[in-house]
Amino acid sequence: MDEWIIWVILAVVLGVAEIFTLTASLGLLGAAALLTAATAALGLPVPLQLMFFAASSAAGLLVLRPIAMRHMKQPPLPRFGVEALVGKPAYVISEVTGHDGRVRIGGEEWSARAYDESLVIPTGATVDIIEIEGATALVYPRE
Repeated sequence: MDEWIIWVILAVVLGVAEIFTLTASLGLLGAAALLTAATAALGLPVPLQLMFFAASSAAGLLVLRPIAMRHMKQPPLPRFGVEALVGKPAYVISEVTGHDGRVRIGGEEWSARAYDESLVIPTGATVDIIEIEGATALVYPRE
């Protein structure tokens, strides 16, 4: 069997493995194997093929992979609206129970309920917003 066929098979195996890992490493190694298959098809001796594979693999992993990883990692989308309130602190202005209550969230007054229905949160306590249901904040007291 010619050497170039072995390099093509290696390139295909690495390409398929990349589909399952999504690390950009195996795909670059597969591309290096495909380039090495071209050098084998030109008739270069095996030691030169191995050197070409090593050089193209190193170039791909050291230069191209960091660029690819930067493009793959997307910053988290900013939360807005009521989703942005989750995790924020609030100030209890009217006792909060599992059924009703009032809190101040950043200058706005909201209806509230205790996230744990068995809790009674007194006026003046600081709570964290766990969830928003409609126009009601589900809150939990800070430790």
